[in-house]
Amino acid sequence: MSKVKYYYDSDTLSYKKIERKKGRRFGIVLLSIFGSFLAGFLLLLVYLNIPQIETPKEKALKRELQNMQLQYGLLNKKMDQIQNVLGNIEDRDNNIYRLYFEANPIPEETRKAGFGGINRYRDLEGFDNSKLIKETTKRMDVLTKQLVVQSKSLDEIAELAKEKEDLLAAIPAIQPVKNENLTRIASGYGWRTDPFTKVRKFHYGMDFTSPRGTPVYATGDGRVIRADNHSTGYGNHIRIDHGYGYTSLYAHLYKYNVRRGQKVKRGDLIGFVGSTGRSEAPHLHYEVYKDDEHINPINFYYGNLSPEEFDEVLRKSQQENQSLD
Repeated sequence: MSKVKYYYDSDTLSYKKIERKKGRRFGIVLLSIFGSFLAGFLLLLVYLNIPQIETPKEKALKRELQNMQLQYGLLNKKMDQIQNVLGNIEDRDNNIYRLYFEANPIPEETRKAGFGGINRYRDLEGFDNSKLIKETTKRMDVLTKQLVVQSKSLDEIAELAKEKEDLLAAIPAIQPVKNENLTRIASGYGWRTDPFTKVRKFHYGMDFTSPRGTPVYATGDGRVIRADNHSTGYGNHIRIDHGYGYTSLYAHLYKYNVRRGQKVKRGDLIGFVGSTGRSEAPHLHYEVYKDDEHINPINFYYGNLSPEEFDEVLRKSQQENQSLD
């Protein structure tokens, strides 16, 4: 309840009640409301133009956010560098390594395939830097998948290289008798005159004339599958299975230096030149098979002959003369 106020009237020498006018009261209310709005507006202007005072916790969070943005930027630059290096490796992998080892190139869509299906990045949404975080995470996932694909490819290449190395070591690639121990190449691969019947007959190997006891060497890595004299005409002979479909035969030996089942390396001493079996004089009869079919041994002497020596052996082997077996 508002207080009642009085004033002293000197004319009547009495106190009279002060009566408030309604219009005046309304004006005071309006003035108060206007004053409040004006004060609020002035305070808002001051708030917007004066720098806000940050709490220590807000400052720490702001620094942490700036550091995170910086780290994501650096991470994306590193991923750019890794992507360039990986791209060069992928290019060499497809166009050099896999081509050399006769392997099919890896399709581009397999190397750079994305991730379909459900939204795997839903948990990264709803933040101030969600776009930056999502794009970086996607790049990292795709890059990781490319690295996995490339790693598996290099494992495959390494296995192919090992097989290639084993193949190159297994192929009969040297002359079974050293040049310094040769008297001559008596006969090569092709039609020759049989020394006993004097009939023209196909000669399936090469005859190396050497003194009895001359060392005979394995022409490639493999396993001895025969070392006996149970094949007609060959006398004491050795057969080596080199794998990959290759077999070599060494006939008319004086004696063996290996036994059946023994593993040998290219260049190992396996026997000695003789004249056993159907032979006219001491010599080594040498044959090479591929998938059980005779092939010309002259094509496999690249391992220990110079180009000039190979040309000379080729010339002598092509002369149609009389064989020694």
